[in-house]
Amino acid sequence: MKLTDLNRDGGIGANSLFVQLGDLNILVDCGLNPKSVGRAATPDLAKLRGLTLDLIIITHCHLDHIGSLPVVMREHPNTPVIMTTSSRMLIERMLHNSANVMMRQKDEANIPDYPLFTHDEIDRIGKRLNGLPFGHAKHFRGAKDEIEIILHPAGHVAGAAAVEMHYKHRQIFFTGDVLFENQRTLLGAKFPSGHFDTLITETTRGTTERPVGKERVNEVARLVTAINDTIQRGGSFLLPVFALGRMQEVLAIVHDARKFGRLVECPIFASGLGMDLADYFDEISRKTQHVNFSRGIIKELKIKPTPRKLVAGEDPKQNALYIISSGMLVERTPSYTLASGLLGNAQNTIGFVGYCDPDTPGGKLLASKPGDTFVFETAHVKAKIKARVERFELSGHADREELLEFAIQTGARSIVLTHGDPDARAWFAAQLAEKAPKSKVLDPVPLQTYQV
Repeated sequence: MKLTDLNRDGGIGANSLFVQLGDLNILVDCGLNPKSVGRAATPDLAKLRGLTLDLIIITHCHLDHIGSLPVVMREHPNTPVIMTTSSRMLIERMLHNSANVMMRQKDEANIPDYPLFTHDEIDRIGKRLNGLPFGHAKHFRGAKDEIEIILHPAGHVAGAAAVEMHYKHRQIFFTGDVLFENQRTLLGAKFPSGHFDTLITETTRGTTERPVGKERVNEVARLVTAINDTIQRGGSFLLPVFALGRMQEVLAIVHDARKFGRLVECPIFASGLGMDLADYFDEISRKTQHVNFSRGIIKELKIKPTPRKLVAGEDPKQNALYIISSGMLVERTPSYTLASGLLGNAQNTIGFVGYCDPDTPGGKLLASKPGDTFVFETAHVKAKIKARVERFELSGHADREELLEFAIQTGARSIVLTHGDPDARAWFAAQLAEKAPKSKVLDPVPLQTYQV
């Protein structure tokens, strides 16, 4: 097997792996880097030019995994695309939202490359997007060779899949983004046990050791307590969330707390793509056994739309809970604008519940100290950090120890590290060298082809 990481900057970004098995050319994911703009945000697809691309596999519908899919489909107009049935229900809505965002960014930031694709193009590629049930073996043939593919539930987010490939006598396993624990809205990963020849694993939380007492059930309780404390002292609580997955999970947590009398009464604001996706989660919940979400909770929580005209640097002083994107406080998003107004008031709290890239505003804020001056560059706001800034361990990614244990038990001859910052990959490499010395560990350099 030959493997090339097409994510030109490495780390976590425009996730895309090019896999060659015999005469079969396969692409796993084709994402968009949220920290870059224009063509620089896409994978480097030059290595695919002049080749017949036989198959594209999508592991899940976060934009760092699907945001450049229409681009590669345009360049390879006959290549089929497979994903889980749930992802098939979500993917077009996610891509249409991405097109809207790019159009807005083109105007606001004068990015000539945008949009990378249009709404019409998304509509046209729909017939090439195929949903596959979990656990269903599917065969694909090239001119000479054949592979069998099975998708397994990966937790993480609705529709997320690990990919098992059988090629001749070899078994290859891609974890995708994975969470083994059950969430309120989603069952945890269910991976096959036993041997694989090659394992390609995510490493997102390689630098994060979960302290004793920070188990998910305890973190949920701590989050509810923190919301109550903030509201009772007259402040507002901002929860920056990813529209797909984190928002629906947080809504379910808040609903349960309110239902059982553990959450104080306060206005709750939420809007945008995450609220639209609640309808999709409701439908997936009714059609599959992997998701548990009802849109009725939005009505029961009496959620109000986020005020349309949030003013940078201005605290709305609503004494409210805000559940809005982006989860990393990316520039020019509602959570970024609202945070610029909340941060200077000691009554307020900003609480992060998912992964934050260290280079994003969210990551930088988490690394700052109380009393520091924080600069919201695109909002032209400087604020002294007076609000509480908290991290709650409710990530959609597996703890590093769980992933390490899974990797070791596969007995894989080769283990490839993906989807992690350099320090995270280094932790896995060191642990695997010690605990799985017979496995060859590969941390691929972007755009370099490896014989695995």
